[in-house]
Parts: sequence; C-alpha cells; structure tokens
Amino acid sequence: MTGKHNIWRINWPTWGWLVVALILMTVAFWSGINELIVRWDKQEEYSHGYLLPFLTLYFIWQKKNTIIQSEFSPSWWGVALILAALAIFIVGEVSALFILTQYALIMVLIGLALTVMGWTACKPVLIPILLLVFAVPLPYFLEVSLSANLQLLSSKLGVYFIRWCQIPVYLEGNVIDLGDYKLQVVEACSGLRYLFPLISLGFICAYMYDVAFWKRLIVVLSTIPITILMNSFRIGMIGVLVDNWGIEMAEGFLHDFEGWIVFMACFGVLFIEMALLSKVGGEHKSFSQIFGLYQEEPLDPALYTIKERSTSYPLIASVIALTASALIVSSIEKREEIIPPRTMFPEFPMQIGSWSGAQSAIDDTVTKYLGLTDYVLADYKNENQDIVNFYSAYYESQRKGQSPHSPRVCIPGGGWQITEINRIDLGNLPVNRIVIKKEEHTQLVYYWFQQRGRQLANEYLMKWFLFKDALVINRTDGALVRLTTAVRQSENIADADNRLKAFALQVNPVLPKFIPN
Repeated sequence: MTGKHNIWRINWPTWGWLVVALILMTVAFWSGINELIVRWDKQEEYSHGYLLPFLTLYFIWQKKNTIIQSEFSPSWWGVALILAALAIFIVGEVSALFILTQYALIMVLIGLALTVMGWTACKPVLIPILLLVFAVPLPYFLEVSLSANLQLLSSKLGVYFIRWCQIPVYLEGNVIDLGDYKLQVVEACSGLRYLFPLISLGFICAYMYDVAFWKRLIVVLSTIPITILMNSFRIGMIGVLVDNWGIEMAEGFLHDFEGWIVFMACFGVLFIEMALLSKVGGEHKSFSQIFGLYQEEPLDPALYTIKERSTSYPLIASVIALTASALIVSSIEKREEIIPPRTMFPEFPMQIGSWSGAQSAIDDTVTKYLGLTDYVLADYKNENQDIVNFYSAYYESQRKGQSPHSPRVCIPGGGWQITEINRIDLGNLPVNRIVIKKEEHTQLVYYWFQQRGRQLANEYLMKWFLFKDALVINRTDGALVRLTTAVRQSENIADADNRLKAFALQVNPVLPKFIPN
C-alpha cells in the first residue's frame, strides 16, 4: 500500500508543559472558578453549568480522529491571546468582577489550544470550548434587571391566555388577581430558569446540527421566544387551574412538576423546529447525519505512519506568563479593600429641618436577599402633615456582586405601574424622577446613587465608577437613596414634586456622615 497518512502523537515534554499550564491556570483563576461553582449550586437557572465542561471534553474527544491526523503548527498568537486574557483577568481580580475572570479563563483555554495546535488544527476544538461561555452567570445587576423585565412580560402574556379561557382577571404589575385568589409572579417564575439552560441546549443542538449556518443560527435565537412563550403559557395555565381547583394548584410538588413539564415542552418545540428546518432547502440526509448522532471509527495504526510532534515553544512561553499571573494573584489576595469609617444608620437624625421622622424596620429575609450592610427606613412629616418616606441602603463592599437594587426594577414587582420616568437636577444633585400608579393611588419617587463622594442618577455610569474606584482607590462602598411621597386626591403632581425637592435639599447635607465621601 502506498501513500500512507500520518498519525501524530504529542511527546512527553509537551504533555508535561501542558499539565503545568493547566495547573497554573487553575491556581490563578481559582476565585473565579469557585464563584462559578457557588452560582451553579445556589441558582437553578445556572445548574446546567455542571454539565458543560464534561460536554466540552466529550465533543473534543469526538473529534479525536481529526485531531490526531492534523499536523500541528503552534502559534505565537496563542501567547498573545493568553497575555490579553491575563490582563483582563488581573483587572477582574482587582475589581472582583467575576465575569471578567471567567471569560478570561475561556480565552486562556483557547490560547493554550493555539499554542499547541495552531489555527488550522484548532478549529475542531474551538466551538466546544466556546460552549463554556454559557456556563458563566450574568452579573447580579444585569440578572435582576433581566428577571424583572421577564416577570412583567410573562405576567402580561399569561393574563392574555387566562382571558382567552374566558376567565375574568386583573393584572397589577406582577400580581394576577383572579378575584378569590391572587397569584404573584415572583422572580423564580420569570423564565430565567428555562432561558439560560435552553439557550445552552440550543447552542449544543446547533453545534450537532449538520446543516447550513443560517439554520443553526435560527435554532439558537429561537430559544428566547420559545422560553418566553412557554413560560407565559405555564403562568396562564396555573391561573386557569387555580381558578377552577384552588390555590394548591400553584403550590408544592405540582408547581415544580409543571415547571419540569414546561422545560421538556420547550425542548420538544426546539426539536420539532430542527426537524422542520432540515426539510427546507433540499438537504437530504439521514436522521443520524443531520443531528450528528454518529461516532468516528477508531483508526487502524497499520494503515498510518505514526509520527511524534515537536515541543511547542509558544506553550512554554504561556507557562511563564501563567506563572507570573499566579504570583500577581497571590499579591492581590493580600490587598484588603478599604472600608471607610462611618456613622451607622440607626443614629440617623429624626429631625431634619422642619421634618420629624420615625424609623421602621425591614423584614430580615428581605435584608438578607438585598445583601446590604446597613439601612435606614423612616417616614418624615412636616408641619402640614405631608409625609415623605426616606430609604437608604448602604453597602460597605460591592465586590461580590451585591449592589443596590434599582427602584426602576423593583417597583413593578410590587404591583405599581411606572407611568412617567425622567431625570432632573436639584442644583448639583442629579435625581431619577418616577411617577407610579396602582388603581387610584399615585406616588412620586426620587432616587439617586451616592458612592465615594459622587451623586449619580445614571445607573451605568455608577457601575463604571464602581469599576474604576475598585482599581484605583480600592473602594467599592456606596448607597442608594430613595424618597417617596403619595400624591393626594386634593393636590397635583407639582405639589408632590415641591415636597420631595424641599426634603431632598435638606437631607442631602446630612448624608456624607453616613455615606462616606
């Protein structure tokens, strides 16, 4: 037999350098890896993350015949990618933005593949490594915002389904009022528990789906509307069941079982979509070929020439870079965040100008959920018996993802509808102004973020300064300040505006004692 092909084997020195690189990477990135495991464990919407590393390894193993027949050409671009990833990683470690360290980890894995295999041979492993992106949780502030918007959308669509079933129903924010029963679409019912796993599943299916790229793209993108519609259907169905058979239809095992059924239904819809798309465009392949349900046969060594790969010098350079990053991380971990001295909120004055206040308390379960360090909640009255509710939540550190919850996100969850929102300036104080309504009740809300000497209304600008200050001055403390007043039937919105403006200007000079500059 002539013209034998080659089977390439990695030599022992290269295996040794690769093992050292992976150990150093694990040591350096351990805080980000540990945070991944914590989020996978305590948040159901990310529990699928446990499976994704194993699926990545399986998909790479599935391509083993292609890999061992490829002549590797180690690329120095892999070293460049690793250095860029390590720069992002160090920034993430200093600022404790875990999403940066976790994405940097994936970049390092791709970089290592390039240093060993090169661009051409790396292609079979690139998509399996990118699958790990779906194991990285969203930052808490983005997750809260997305969850709140999904709650509102799912509630509205669920109510449409209930009304379609000829059942009278009223929706107040996330509260579905059936008359005898009221159902609240809580954060756990927003659909995130389906969305993240289904997007991951859609990506896996698209990877295995041996059809045109545009069909694969449709499969991945369609997971979003499928999740929203099926979750809304679930909410509507629970409403119908509760209306007919009582509130126990929305509780306990039955509630959880309905969730499992809906997720399996989402997968079924996705599978049917793939089957239909495979019929479009004249691609005639068997079921196993279309869905990648086949395994390569082992290669017969007698038909191939076995050769040994040379040692990769870019890989050795990567080991040196990872060693340096591990040393930098050890020094960063010894850098304690600065927690400035302050007066605790229980000592907040109950007499501010002409306003007299009385403090109240928040339930312990709520404060634990908010993750705040200290807070004040008080109702202030003036000589005209006008009432302003004052609330401020202080966080001594926002490094671990805990940060003030935006009223713009939280207000709709209480059944209030935001009818107007804009930004105003009270002198040098920027304020978010929100008008909210529930039935015949109207309230006016002012809020801003006070963080390390800055007063900000823009929430994304606040996140930028949080990131900057974590790097530059090693501080992430800050607070939310919120003022609320009811608009009485006998007054107009301008009267409420004047009331909040007057109180805000009087309370503002008091705040730095409790919220350090």
